[in-house]
Amino acid sequence: MTPLFAIGAAPLEVDRIAATLAGAASDSADSDGAVVTFLGLVRNHNMGRRVHYLEYEAYEPLALKAFERIGREAAARWPDARLALHHRVGRLEIGEASIAIVVRSPHRGNAYAACRYAIERVKQIAPVWKREFFDGGDVWVEGATANPDDEGARAEAERLACA
Repeated sequence: MTPLFAIGAAPLEVDRIAATLAGAASDSADSDGAVVTFLGLVRNHNMGRRVHYLEYEAYEPLALKAFERIGREAAARWPDARLALHHRVGRLEIGEASIAIVVRSPHRGNAYAACRYAIERVKQIAPVWKREFFDGGDVWVEGATANPDDEGARAEAERLACA
């Protein structure tokens, strides 16, 4: 069975992730009226540069703990929403998915909000780093920026999710 939270080099299979999420709560899956998915894709440009490919690195044990924390936080804020989150590491080519977030809920509003919250929190607290390769060089462009216990950061993620 596919885990709800995962990090690894294998390509992301959003249908499998969604099916696992449905199976994780089969007693309520039939009452779900919404399934929202988010796929973060490797784009061919950033900051005026042509991107050739990306490499992601992560501290995997802590990243999984961060993903689980995000799941608990979303469940506390949107109790009827269930979330799964997978992130890739290693070399990713243009157009490949680097992150998949799937949320099931009886109501679309909660599913959308929980999904948006999850991606904002990943960027804030998950120890995942992105290295961008472009004409003339490479640069590290992202990584966790907030203490997971920082209530201000958490409130900002919620504000964005509910905007």
